[in-house]
Order: sequence, then structure tokens, then C-alpha cells
Amino acid sequence: MEIKTKLESLQNEVLNKVKSSADLKSLDQVRVAYLGKKGPITEVLRGMKDLDPSERPVVGSLANVVRDAIQEAIEERKMILETEAIHQALLEETIDVTLPGKQIAKGQSHVLTQIMEEIEDLFISMGYQVIEGPEVEEDNYNFERMNLPKNHPARDMQDTFYITDEVLLRTHTSPVQARTMDKHDFSKGPLKMVSPGKVYRRDSDDATHSHQFHQIEGLVVAEQVSMADLKGTLDLFAKKLFGKDREIRLRPSYFPFTEPSVEVDVSCFKCGGDGCNVCKHTGWIEILGGGMVHPNVLEMSGIDSSVYSGFAFGLGPERVAMLKYGIDDIRHFYQNDLRFLNQFKVKE
Repeated sequence: MEIKTKLESLQNEVLNKVKSSADLKSLDQVRVAYLGKKGPITEVLRGMKDLDPSERPVVGSLANVVRDAIQEAIEERKMILETEAIHQALLEETIDVTLPGKQIAKGQSHVLTQIMEEIEDLFISMGYQVIEGPEVEEDNYNFERMNLPKNHPARDMQDTFYITDEVLLRTHTSPVQARTMDKHDFSKGPLKMVSPGKVYRRDSDDATHSHQFHQIEGLVVAEQVSMADLKGTLDLFAKKLFGKDREIRLRPSYFPFTEPSVEVDVSCFKCGGDGCNVCKHTGWIEILGGGMVHPNVLEMSGIDSSVYSGFAFGLGPERVAMLKYGIDDIRHFYQNDLRFLNQFKVKE
């Protein structure tokens, strides 16, 4: 039978080519050439219609046996070639364990995060809570609850991003104080808190201003709180952050939510108060503002201002970092330049 002989010859031919295939690519070419739609096995099966009916079962069975044998041989050769390829790759990629290892760069907190955590840790050690609030805020909490009613001229001091007439990006973290006063139970003790976070104002971006920056505001409300308590707290803050030899002074100022209000200066840590370029030859550097909480602010939170009083203060971590490390441009904090950021290593 001519077809039977052809199939047996074809099987021997393919098996020899499979055995001699040196790589996976050549093996796949053999598979496509002999088992593909245009291959000789397929042609034999298509030609069965021309055979005598008595021959068709025999030829069909033999064709299937040949095809299965070829497929099995291809799979076995494929496994051998894959194993050889992996073995060769392992030989070529062998690691010399006697070579010194490469040091992996260790990440660290951003310098502003370091400053904020240092400030938070200080106030936590003094019994304060750290409380955060929403950055998208209501006008009521951002301004009105801070004693800044509609059309108050002091609103112009804080150029604001409004989302709607009553919703805005907060211009300070003071709204967190109002929200906390609303919920605080004074029967459980005084309210002592700091509220860190990002704030937003329509400032021009330059060396000392940014449309987005950080604030940490502090608030204490209890019975018989006085300006002396504020001064003592800020004196400790200045000594811890800028050095034990630092002194502070309070100058009269104006803030709508405190009365009386003060600007707080620290003695220059570069010249010791003698006068230099850092302190503009005054011996003092302004670091923050504060004052006694305005009675109106207390009353709007349902706190009896004839019984309770408090002090509040606010500072900018960017300004503290700029003064502490002699940084001349606030934009350095936000440009993600590792040459700048790697200078401020985290203390072990």
C-alpha cells in the first residue's frame, strides 16, 4: 500500500529532524512544516476520500498513529531543549558570592515631615493631642467661626481658593480648633491640641511664598489660662527647636480670632542677638503668631468665656525649617531634588 509506505517513511524523516533540532526555534519549524494545515500528514488525511472504502480505516488509523508519535517526539525534545536552555542561562548568570554586595539606598522622611514630627513630639510630651481635619472646608468653620464674618476686611489677608460660595480650600488649620471645641467635654479636663496639615492661599510662588504650604496651630482652653501660659509654652518651644540659649519676645499684633494678639520673635541663633544678615541686623527673628482666644470664638462653640479662657498660636514648618537650616528658597522643599533633600538626614 503506497500511502502506508509513505506514512512510515514520513514518520522516520520527521523523527530524525526532531532529534537533530538544536534549539526551540528549529523544533517549532519542524512542527509547523509537518503537522501544520499545509503539512504532509494533513494532505494524507485529505486524500483519504480517494481511497477504496476498505482501505480508509487502515490508513486513517496509521495516520493518527504517525501524527501522535511525531507530536510525542516533539514534546519530549522540547522538554530537553528547555532544560538545556535553563541550565545554560544559569551558567551564564552565575553570581559570584565572593564579590562585595551593592549597598541599597535607604529612604528617609522629607525634611518638612521631620520638622513637623519634631514639633508634634514636643507638644505630645506636654500633654497635647494631635488632631487633623479636612483640607476642603466650609466657609463657616474657616472664617466665621474664627470671628471673620462675611465681608470682614481681614478676610483679604488670606487670599482664598473657593470651590463654591460656601466651600473652599482651607487657608489655615484653625477650623480644626473650632471643630474640636464643639466636641470637647470640659468635665474630662482642659483642651490641649495641635493641628498640623496643608493649607492653601492664592499667594504668588516666590522664594518665601507658596500657594500650598503647611501650618501647625496649637490651642489650649481651660479655666484661668493666661498670656503667661502662652509665653512659657512658646519659650520652651523655641529652646527645644532652636537651642537652649534662645530667648523670645512678644510684640503686639492683630488677629481676628485672638485678643490680645502677639507676634513672637526668637533671638537670632546665628549671631546670638548681635545682629547679622539672617536677622536683618535686629537680633530677632519672627517665627509665629498667637494670642488669647477671642471670647467670641469660645462662645460660638458653646464655651462660657466668663469661666474658660485659652491661648492659640500658629506657625509654619517651612519657615521653621528655613530658619533652622539656613534655606533661602521655600520652593526647594517641593522640587524633589535629592541633592537638596539628602542633606537632612534623620537622626538615629
